[in-house]
Order: sequence, then structure tokens, then C-alpha cells
Amino acid sequence: MKHIELHDMEVMTSFALLDDLFSGYKPVLGVDYDLYRNHCMRVFNFCRAFAGDSSDAADKIAIAALFHDLGIWSDDTFDYIAPSQLLARSYLENSGRVTWIDEIEAMIGEHHKLTRYRVNPLWLVESFRKADWIDISGGMLRFHLPDDYVTDVLEAFPNEGFYKKLAQLSVDRLKTHPFNPLPMVKL
Repeated sequence: MKHIELHDMEVMTSFALLDDLFSGYKPVLGVDYDLYRNHCMRVFNFCRAFAGDSSDAADKIAIAALFHDLGIWSDDTFDYIAPSQLLARSYLENSGRVTWIDEIEAMIGEHHKLTRYRVNPLWLVESFRKADWIDISGGMLRFHLPDDYVTDVLEAFPNEGFYKKLAQLSVDRLKTHPFNPLPMVKL
């Protein structure tokens, strides 16, 4: 099994752009602020490990991380992909980053894809997808990231009830949509 080498990659406990974005959504997230921020920071760190230090990568990852599940809270829905993409699009248009819209919308739209994303290998979509799966699996999936790095990220950002929140949302959705309980999952 091949492990990815993380040349001096440290766990980032904050990132200015992500911190700034989060500050604007604190009222929307309410009591779930810490659990969602920690999830986003875990995904951010895992994705950066895959992406390396390519130009603009950290900013793109930060934006996708904040918005990828935000529709759960902003639109009070478990069918949150489209609302999350709309929030990201609005932010990108207002911040002058329109050239990033397609990539970040794909990062959000494909982050629960069960199979590899192959449409545009130059985009960060596959790295983001793997990063989210590492976190959702509690580190059981690692996609060749070193064990100690995954453990360090998970320990730096405790789940604060994130997995319990997802389980409850899944049960609630199953009751109302038994034939489409996980609308965000794709093959």
C-alpha cells in the first residue's frame, strides 16, 4: 500500500479565509457552529494534504469546505447540495471569483460520490471527495494518507456531535422520504 508523503504538512488549526467566512454564518449555524466548523477544518486539512500547495488550492478548499453542507442549516433541509451550491455561487460572484464557480460547485456536488470523480482531473473535486469520506468514516477510510496525520487532524478537531447530528438527520429524512433517504449520495 502506497502512502502519500506529506512533506512538512502540519495540521492547520485556522485559515484566515475560512475563519472569515465562518464568522458570517455563526447565527445560521447556532448551537451547531463548533461541530460544523470542526468538520470543515478536518475536510480542509485532509483535502490540502491531497492537493498540496498548488496555486489557489487552499482558498478553493476553504470556500468549498464552508459551503459544502451549509444548506442543512441555511435551508433547513437534508437535500442540501443545491442550496449549498447556490450559497457558494453567490459568494464567488460577490467576491470576484467567478472563474472558480464550476470547480467549487463540482466539489460540493460530488463530495458524497461513492466512486472516483473523473470529469476534470485538474480540479480539486476528487481530493475534496476523498477528504470528506475520510472524515465521514471517522478516519476508517484514509486513501493512503499517513495514519498519524489522519489521527492528528481528528484529534485537533473533535467531532462535537457531528456524526450524531448526521445520524439524526438521516433517520428524520428516512421517515419522510423512505425511497430517497440520502439524496446527496451519488454513484
